[in-house]
Parts: sequence; C-alpha cells; structure tokens
Amino acid sequence: MEFDLSRKINYYFNELAMIPRASRKEKAASDYIVSFAKEHGLNWKQDKVWNVLVDKPASAGYEDAEPVILQAHLDMVCEKTKDTVHDFDTDPLKLYVDEEGWLRAEGTTLGCDDGYGVAYMLAILDDDTLPHPPLQCVFTTMEEIGLLGARELKAEDLHARKMINLDGGGEVCTTVSCAGGATAVVRKELRFNPNADPTYLLGIRGLSGGHSGGLIHMEKGNANILAARILYEARKEGIDLNIVSFNGGQKYNAIPREADVVFTSHDHPETIDAAFRRTEACIKEELEFSDSGFCIEFTPVGTAAEKLERSISDSLIDFFFLVPDGYIHHSMVIDGLTTASLNMGTVEMNGSHLECRNLIRTAIASQTDELFHKMERIGELCGLDVVLEDRFPGWNYTKDSPLRDKLKEVMAQRGITIEEEATHGGLEVSFFKGIVPDMDIITYGPVAYGAHTPEERLDLASYYRAYDSLCALLAALH
Repeated sequence: MEFDLSRKINYYFNELAMIPRASRKEKAASDYIVSFAKEHGLNWKQDKVWNVLVDKPASAGYEDAEPVILQAHLDMVCEKTKDTVHDFDTDPLKLYVDEEGWLRAEGTTLGCDDGYGVAYMLAILDDDTLPHPPLQCVFTTMEEIGLLGARELKAEDLHARKMINLDGGGEVCTTVSCAGGATAVVRKELRFNPNADPTYLLGIRGLSGGHSGGLIHMEKGNANILAARILYEARKEGIDLNIVSFNGGQKYNAIPREADVVFTSHDHPETIDAAFRRTEACIKEELEFSDSGFCIEFTPVGTAAEKLERSISDSLIDFFFLVPDGYIHHSMVIDGLTTASLNMGTVEMNGSHLECRNLIRTAIASQTDELFHKMERIGELCGLDVVLEDRFPGWNYTKDSPLRDKLKEVMAQRGITIEEEATHGGLEVSFFKGIVPDMDIITYGPVAYGAHTPEERLDLASYYRAYDSLCALLAALH
C-alpha cells in the first residue's frame, strides 16, 4: 500500500511530518496552520503559546446547527532508535508504509499522536464539499509535557458547546472520563550536624514502576514509600537511624522504581541488616503478584561528614511513612476505573533543601481537596510544608451525552459498535470541560499503536475509515 498524497488527509499528515514539532518547539507548525487559514480565507487566532484556533462557517443547510469544536495537539514525542541519526530540531520524518499497511517513520516516532488529528482537521477545513455545522478547529501545543497549551485557552475564545477530541479512540472506542488533580509539593529546610558514626546505604531495587495514571491500580511498589517503611519499622525495633540523604524516583508522574537512602547508625551492621530483612520479607510477600522483583540493597558506605539533625530525620521518616499513597478509590459506574490515587513520584535532597513531589489524580475536585488536606495536616504534624501546585481539572463521567449518542448511532449505521472507555490519566479535554462545564465532549480516532516509541505506527485502513466516519458524524449534526 502506498501513502497516496493525493488524499488530503495523507497530504496534510505528510506536510506536518516535514515540520519539526517537539513540545515547546511547535512555532513552525503553528505558523503553518496560520498560513493555511490565511490562504483559505478563514478566521484564526494564534495565542502566546502558539495554540491556533480556526473557524469555518457552516456548509449550506447547516447554518442553524449547533457549532462544533474539533481539537488535536500539534506537538509530538521525539524518540529514536539508538542507531538512528536524526535531529528532531531540523530533520523531517521519513515516512513509509510497511508490508502490513501500517504507516511508520524510519527509526523514529511517527507523530501520529496527534498528527492524524491535525491532518483530519486540515482536510476538513480544506474541503468545501463536506456537509457540516459551524466548526472551530483548535490546535493546541505542549500536550505531551503536561497539557500546557490547553491550560492557556480562554472561555471567550471557544465558540461551541460540543467538542470532538481527535486524540484517541481506536476507531471503535470513545473516552468518557479522565482524571484531574494536582501536584502536592513537600518542602523542608534541612539542618545538619557533624557525624562520626558508620554510614550505610539502603537501596530499593527490582520494582517495575510505570505510569502513575495507567498502572496505579496494579498496586505496584513505590520505592520512596517502601524505603520509609523499612526505616520506620527498623526504628520501631530500636535501631539507631539518622538520615544523611534521601533520593528516589525520576519523574513525578511515574511510580518510582528505585530509591537511595544514606543514613548513619551506631548499631552493628548485622543487627540493622536483620531488621531490614524482616521487613523486606513481609513486603516481598505483599508484592508477590504485583511487583515480584522487589529487593533491597544494604551496604556500608564509609563515614559521612554530616547527618541531618535527629528531629528532622525522624520527621521525614514519619511523614513518608504516614502519607497516603497509591490506589485510593475506584468507580462504581465504570468497571476497572481508578478515580482517586496518590503517587509520591520524586524525593530529592539538594544541599539544605528537600523537595518531594506527589501527584494527586482524581475525577472529582473535592477528592483532590481531601487528599491534599490529609497531606497538609500530616505535614503540619511532622514539621514539613505542603503546598498545592499545578492543579488541573478532571472530566467526570456523565450518563447523558447527545454527542456520544449520535456517534454511536452513526457508527452503528457503519456496522461498528462504539465502546466506552475511561482513563485515570489526564487529557486535554478536561481543560475544555473546566472552561465550559456544560460542554458535551467525545473522543475519536483511528487505530494506532506504539505511541511515544520508535515503534509508533498508524493503521492506514483504519485511518481512512475513521476519517470517513468523522465526516459522517459531522453531516449528522444538523
């Protein structure tokens, strides 16, 4: 199968593939959309973060129909294989179709997340033969690094109360809910005393980690939490412990796989090791089916020059042991959906400062408040500051959605039964819902796999079918 550029959706996908568009570097792609709008005589707006909004009037006979927003993001995740020479700041993607009809890029991510959504929108804007209601196409930026572009949208710029997000769906699915939440940041000014005691490392190893939205319900081990538990239980047995440093996790939105705690003790190392191994054995049993690789590393590391003041060391162990973490609530409506969770993603000690970033995910704002207030109160009791940052709204499930019903109706006519799915991850649509609470939103898109990896691929047959289905849906919204 060839990638026939005479098809408009292929042409625009290819055009986008020629433009480097890593997150925070989407200006050239954004300017391309602006030039397109100018050439086609369409009203447009480009904001300070390079989001672009393009309006297209209704086709004949649809002037009285309710307007609809189409939305996709411009940026892509830039990953390549080790042996691929490619500069994502300057080089175009090299597209090809494999023997099974999948569109790919040579040695790199394809950018179909969300290039297909952008291509769909441009093709629709470019086709005056399609029947459709008034349209507003919203091209957002920086989706892949925290939905940052969508955060900048304003209510006065959005001209519809119906929206089709073109960033997922797999042709037979539509998303009906996603998590919101916030980052709870824990901070502590540190003070140190001189040290003459032997110094040791407690390392948490062997955990599998993963995305804190998609895998938190699997009850995987959190390296930071487990390190604190081991220290707490050893201290409860009378083991002398004084933290020198505590560092764990790499990204706040990932379940941490490893943590390193350097501490001092005047107890015999065999006594410390025995206490640690007792807790290790308990944790191994608890994680047998969810994170069976868990193990600890315990080793002497000489003698540190300084150690934390004992009261601060104790307060950190207490806080990390007491704070809630992991899976909290699940949906009573949607099977298998987590609706509230906490993830202590990173703990970092840098000089005289400690910072710990905890990602709260919930579908309901009041649950975010509750979890934060619990952390805040535990912080007060332990002498740590806890503040809420980077809050983002959720998209809670609503039973009634005329737009979802219309999608199901149109797809049923095409022989496809649409399934509903929900995610505990964050989606851009939550910001649209936050700006316009009564907005009726669906998601839709073709079959694609391997997002964010060089194995990313797009099923071309599905790509074509899904576009035709999207056009049929717009035609049905009269």
